[in-house]
Amino acid sequence: MNSQKFINKFSAAFFILVIIKIIAILAQLFHKSFWSVVGTLMIFIIVAFIIFVVITRLEDKEKEKNTNGGRGTSGGGNFYVESSLFDKIRNKYEELAKSYIRENNYQKAAKVYINLLRDNYRGAKTLEEGGLYNEAAVIYLKKLNNKSQAAYCYEQAKQYRKAIELYKELEHKEKVGDLYREINDPKNANTYYQMVVDDYVNNNQMVKGSLIYRKKMELPEEAQKILLKGWEEDKDAFNCLNNYFANIFDAKNLEHEIQELYQKTPSEKKIIYLEAMKYEFKKDPLLQGTIRNIAYEIIAEKVITHSEIVNELKHFNPDDEVILKDISRYKTARNKMFRN
Repeated sequence: MNSQKFINKFSAAFFILVIIKIIAILAQLFHKSFWSVVGTLMIFIIVAFIIFVVITRLEDKEKEKNTNGGRGTSGGGNFYVESSLFDKIRNKYEELAKSYIRENNYQKAAKVYINLLRDNYRGAKTLEEGGLYNEAAVIYLKKLNNKSQAAYCYEQAKQYRKAIELYKELEHKEKVGDLYREINDPKNANTYYQMVVDDYVNNNQMVKGSLIYRKKMELPEEAQKILLKGWEEDKDAFNCLNNYFANIFDAKNLEHEIQELYQKTPSEKKIIYLEAMKYEFKKDPLLQGTIRNIAYEIIAEKVITHSEIVNELKHFNPDDEVILKDISRYKTARNKMFRN
């Protein structure tokens, strides 16, 4: 088949398809609004006209070529004509979609992408960028099977129930809790937040679990319990202890907790306790005497097996220059002892 025959057959097929498409669009009057059908029909007519112009130009060029005695190549020539034709049509569609976007007519632009360019993703993205979140969600869900993006769009459209169902399928439990709280359903919100806490605890992420209790469920006592559990069971012990103390805002209560927990701290965890005391020491001058005494006890107990621990003394005596000299003398004497 030469180029001229291909163009003629393409033209005939195109006009048949145009007639069928117009009939199909008009048939939509039975279940869509009149203006919606008219809008779709107008888009189709514009696009069909563009294609018609392209085909006509190709026919003119081919006739001129034949008149001048030019010989079309078979095989490769046909492929070139077909590629050129479809590239031109595609470029026209792209230009049409962009012109609609410039006019802020995102719905028509999306129709071009979806119906004419067969690009569902760009169609959905265009609707999303235009704030048409409900329409975008439908495309993401039904044509792209992208539940995550569909849920996000429903959320932006404040279609919280639809978003919740999708997030449940995706097992985004914290997001489900957030949306239940958004629609003022604290019971269901806390049910899902508790699932999140349980998951964190099972993965030894006690601090994250405590933040859900404190920030989202408004249960500060439960938050402290989970941090204490992490400290006692040595699950991210330092961070649990540090956050436990950080949530006590009254200096007297904090001093009491520091003393009480220290009394219960086993020997193998006292170095971790000492590390936490370095942070607490800076909080309030009222705490410094108690914390310094605890630090001295731990350092005295551990210095035989962990000689480097004497360096920690400077954290609890920041303004004492003598203590630095004492530390230096101790380290020098210890080094001499080992050399001898």
